[in-house]
Amino acid sequence: MEDIEDLLVGRGAEGAPPGFRLPLTSVGVVPRKNRNRTKLNDDKISPIYDPLTPPSLKIPGTQTIYIKTFGCSHNQSDSEYMAGQLSAFGYLLADDPEEADLWLINTCTVKSPSQSAMNTIIAKGKSAKKPLVVAGCVPQGSRDLKELEGVSIIGVQQIDRVVEIVEETLKGHEVRLLTRKILPALDLPKVRKNKFVEILPINVGCLGACTYCKTKHARGHLGSYTVDSLVGRVRTVIGDGVKEIWLSSEDTGAYGRDIGVNLPILLNAIVAELPSDGSTMLRIGMTNPPFILEHLKEIAAVLRHPCVYSFLHVPVQSGSDAVLSAMNREYTVTEFRTVVDTLTELVPGMQIATDIICGFPGETDEDFARTVSLVKEYRFSQVHISQFYPRPGTPAARMKKVPSTTVKNRSRELTSVFEAFQPYNGMEGRVERIWITDIATDRVHLVGHTKGYVQVLVIAPEGLLGTSAIVKITSVGRWSVFGEVIEIVNQPNNKTATNWRVSSEHKCSSLSDPYKPCSCSGLSESCACGPESCRGQQSNFSKRELLEDQSKRNLAGWFLRKRNNLVRKKIQSEKASGVKKQEQSRGSTGEWDFIDRVLLGGMLVSSFTVIILLIYLYITLLSK
Repeated sequence: MEDIEDLLVGRGAEGAPPGFRLPLTSVGVVPRKNRNRTKLNDDKISPIYDPLTPPSLKIPGTQTIYIKTFGCSHNQSDSEYMAGQLSAFGYLLADDPEEADLWLINTCTVKSPSQSAMNTIIAKGKSAKKPLVVAGCVPQGSRDLKELEGVSIIGVQQIDRVVEIVEETLKGHEVRLLTRKILPALDLPKVRKNKFVEILPINVGCLGACTYCKTKHARGHLGSYTVDSLVGRVRTVIGDGVKEIWLSSEDTGAYGRDIGVNLPILLNAIVAELPSDGSTMLRIGMTNPPFILEHLKEIAAVLRHPCVYSFLHVPVQSGSDAVLSAMNREYTVTEFRTVVDTLTELVPGMQIATDIICGFPGETDEDFARTVSLVKEYRFSQVHISQFYPRPGTPAARMKKVPSTTVKNRSRELTSVFEAFQPYNGMEGRVERIWITDIATDRVHLVGHTKGYVQVLVIAPEGLLGTSAIVKITSVGRWSVFGEVIEIVNQPNNKTATNWRVSSEHKCSSLSDPYKPCSCSGLSESCACGPESCRGQQSNFSKRELLEDQSKRNLAGWFLRKRNNLVRKKIQSEKASGVKKQEQSRGSTGEWDFIDRVLLGGMLVSSFTVIILLIYLYITLLSK
């Protein structure tokens, strides 16, 4: 199936500037004569639905759009840009797909499960007779898929024309725009999924040629944004109130090699724009080993900066040089070790995340054992473990496969090894500065991160979102740690944060570096409280202010938060006293405290009110 080129005089790099909305007259419409046709003619846009179907009576720009995103942070950024343009043109964004007039599906081609999920949602949309627009790496890299027949598709570099494509699709036309030679502008309208987090794409594509990778087919060769354009975007989002900036790309380390600059130049330019009070943090995105080896000291210097998370995602994929060679990864295990060892040595508190592919074609038991040994040696706090999935059109898809049962067993074994680690042991009792940017999936805790990007869960008012706080780590888990807020770092623009009082006895005095964590474990001399005095203290914030903040948004939610916190503290206390697990469970679920009684009373009152209303309505209807 052919793609539809930009229908402007002077295609490719000429024509409309990025973000310019083409006039509708530039899109050709050709009535469909054969409902069963399987191929589009070049440079034509064909109707998806029966031409006898009455056109929508809605005014363009007033419909509701549902956006579903699969894949990486780069995809998430693309979806936010498309949402921004649609919203700016007047379209409403729906969380419920059933309420939407059109579905926009942004796809990922990295793994087979992601594409299978795409197929499922497309089939569901077709069954519901929803107009569909499919974006992302799948249509860009595999435009002839049967599942894409009868839907509009938009390429990864065509996201600035999403309004045009949505308009035509809502009219019943099938639009395909895939080819372009210039990058979308960074200053397009954007609706962020998290208003405190800006995902900033610094380049698209990569310089690698991994034998298993389908993303290269979609994103193509390296294309970098200029330093000036990225710095300008950083200034803009800081002005918008963003508190975290994530640099995103298919390979951050390769940035700028196509335009004569490099990653350290960009990082230093961005860091110079960050507020000196540490209110906005920078997170450097995934980087493969080959392109940062020559810049390790410069990158380490940036990672030490107080406004940059001491965290880096460096995929290794295998602990065997033979497998890495078959993958065409262009580095050795020794070079990967050099990256990790150097950054760990030069950056205090450095955290490394990595990726592993289990069961790559040709992987022997000895190869896999080397991978397990590498993970055990470094005890990475985050390891993304994947089974090998042959992607159509890649060289690895033609290689002799490892039996599927072996692949699954290796994946389970490596997962068990990784999950046996307790990476955050020793943090309990420490005091750290965190940046709070999200709400946990349990809707009880707020989510913050330390400078080493360790996830900290705290119970606090939602008004603290977008602020920074000093917390004491009260307990540690496998995937995150729990903390207690003891001080809000001054945020004059956030009234809730400024007025949320804590006990002054917990405050750390005269930090020599206000951005370094204040450690109450004896590791820092800048903390006023010692190891013994910190462990027994509890924060003493204003309950009245907490009640007011919570009651404004959800009183029942506040009760659930408080009950959850009481139960968790009770369990921790019982564990410390040596109580058996059966007694803990019985004690935490069998006793009715004040919060339980209030919740039950509220439920009874609500039920009684509903019954009274139903009786009243029944009597009213009978009297008519």
